[in-house]
Amino acid sequence: MRIYEYGSENPECILLIHPSLVTYDYFERVVPLLEKQYHLLIPALPGYDLLDGSEFVSVERTASELAEDLLTQGIREVKAIYGCSMGGSIALRMAADGKLKARNYVMDGGITPYQLPWILTRFIALRDFAMMALGKIGGEKAVVKAFSSTSYSEEDLKYVADIFRHCTYKTLWNTFDSCNNYQMPKKIMRFSGKVHYWYAEKERKARDWDLKYMKKFVPDTVFRSFEGMDHGDMALFYPERMARELSRLCEGNS
Repeated sequence: MRIYEYGSENPECILLIHPSLVTYDYFERVVPLLEKQYHLLIPALPGYDLLDGSEFVSVERTASELAEDLLTQGIREVKAIYGCSMGGSIALRMAADGKLKARNYVMDGGITPYQLPWILTRFIALRDFAMMALGKIGGEKAVVKAFSSTSYSEEDLKYVADIFRHCTYKTLWNTFDSCNNYQMPKKIMRFSGKVHYWYAEKERKARDWDLKYMKKFVPDTVFRSFEGMDHGDMALFYPERMARELSRLCEGNS
């Protein structure tokens, strides 16, 4: 897995995990605000690395491989693991695995496993895959609108279209099937690091199941709502706010 590094001269690390349908440069507006203080680690996740032909397999596999890659580099603990949407799923799974230690785990609109009968999860996976397949053949505007009420520029839509063209149908299927159904312990979980669940005001209804899951299985979770934002907006449109909030967590001022 390709991991981009910024501010490598700094001793304290932050791992930033991007959502689906983007790649590592999703954080390009945040990097200049944090790289002078922290060593930033930003993977281009399998299936979303435009420089290779990899495919996304599962949340579980990605979380495990990412931790192993960093451990191989001698990185055993980070100040924070931040993940948005699919990245939040990977962050939670990394917390459960416990291979790479983190002082803070941040799920920004993170997707939690559905607590539904198996047959219903199949219908949901088929619905989501059909929408993604539509985006791959040219309906990226409709797909972006389905996930966020934020207005995107033509340049942003071209970026999404390029990602769709790169992703295989297998990557798209595995992304949504795994994010909705990845395996987690079916018991109350407590981790050595603090878990934070962030969500945008405009996605509150969409995150209802995820909030209930975190309250049930990770009861020590600290919840934060951000006004005026929608799903995935923070890194793109509010990078100063994101950098400020992450710095506060890393400095112990949450």
